[in-house]
Amino acid sequence: MTRRIFDAHLHIIDPAHPLVENNGYLPEAFTAADYRSRIEGLGIAGGAVVSGSFQAFDQGYLIDALRALGPTYAGVTQIPVDTPDTRIRELHDAGVRAVRFNVARGGSADLDDLDRLARRVHDVAGWHSELYIDARTIDGALSARLAALPAVSIDHLGMHSDGLPNLLRLVERGVKVKATGFGRVELDPSAVIRAIVDVDPTALMVGTDLPSTRARRPFHDDDLRLIEDALDPAEVDAVLWNNAAAFYA
Repeated sequence: MTRRIFDAHLHIIDPAHPLVENNGYLPEAFTAADYRSRIEGLGIAGGAVVSGSFQAFDQGYLIDALRALGPTYAGVTQIPVDTPDTRIRELHDAGVRAVRFNVARGGSADLDDLDRLARRVHDVAGWHSELYIDARTIDGALSARLAALPAVSIDHLGMHSDGLPNLLRLVERGVKVKATGFGRVELDPSAVIRAIVDVDPTALMVGTDLPSTRARRPFHDDDLRLIEDALDPAEVDAVLWNNAAAFYA
């Protein structure tokens, strides 16, 4: 890959910080140094460090990771719904730009809390919200609720091809989508990428999902080539860099 890439979805797993079992799972270490080594030569020049279910509400690992990776990387955190505004501002100063709701693995927030926290972090710090969710579960009422939030993205292309109509309805209403985790989805990534960009060329972002915890297969360098091949040449720069860089600014 010769183009500049914003890796909109990666995990850093630092054994110096606490981990919490999720459904009996604890990941192996994958430090900032491990990440830098793995992406060498791919053209990745920035990205978003995303908190996993196994990191619960720990912020220490995220702050350390952002310091190690530098100012072109942003953080996506998990916080309790009662987190004070002062703490949200502190995390913003440390480079955090979004809050994540892990709906697929049983997150801490119900829908009312999700709605309230998503709106508050946007008001306090301009953060967007990220959802790890199976798009098949996004019915009409939930779709309307998500689309009404200030700024939202959906992980891993919505997970399943049967959820694509639900996902595209959200894209029509301004929701962003990450083309990530091809080893964990049940869909044709090329077809879904094309469908999203046809609806809104500003909606799609890309990411490695490294180190691909619990995926059936880990990220492969060719996943980035697959994304580029699904796009017209005029669309590539926006999808590989511009869309995500603007969203995480």
